[in-house]
Amino acid sequence: MELYIKNMVCNRCILVVKQVFEQEGLHPVNVKLGEVELEKTPNSKQLEAIKTNLTSLGFEILNDQKRKTIEQIRTTIIRLIHAGELDDNHKFSVLLSDTLHKDYSYLSKLFSEVEGITIEKYVILQRIERVKELLTYGELSLSEIAFQLGYSSVAHLSAQFKKTTGFNPSEFRKQKDHHRKPLDNV
Repeated sequence: MELYIKNMVCNRCILVVKQVFEQEGLHPVNVKLGEVELEKTPNSKQLEAIKTNLTSLGFEILNDQKRKTIEQIRTTIIRLIHAGELDDNHKFSVLLSDTLHKDYSYLSKLFSEVEGITIEKYVILQRIERVKELLTYGELSLSEIAFQLGYSSVAHLSAQFKKTTGFNPSEFRKQKDHHRKPLDNV
């Protein structure tokens, strides 16, 4: 049995969700961003406890197929950008279609209708959050960040960063409050 979980955005989320299931005596076969695979189906009491515990932690079990697809799009984009799984020739439209086994035009239309922004804008917002994170760490140059996130140039990254945040990357680095958003709020 597979369950889809909303708002899983990092490895810590995977650990927390796994613990919730284990507390109810269910030992997931696999837990990854947005999905939990179980060997056996939970009984109604276990499922209710899981829902309550997940909700208290900011997660939600998704039952509607459209919402499941939206969450799969979100978690795929987050995984690709934040876990460094982009390849040199990445096109999000192709990667999403291949990963979700659905036509990109369907995915794009569905995402826009439900989320109120395009997939392309969501990708930009996620990339900018990743740039903010990397700038905060101060371990990579802007050129290395641009390369890692697939920008065509430092100038392109800087222009997109300024348009989205109101700051250029240098100004952002100098700030004490870096105005970062939790990934599930992007």
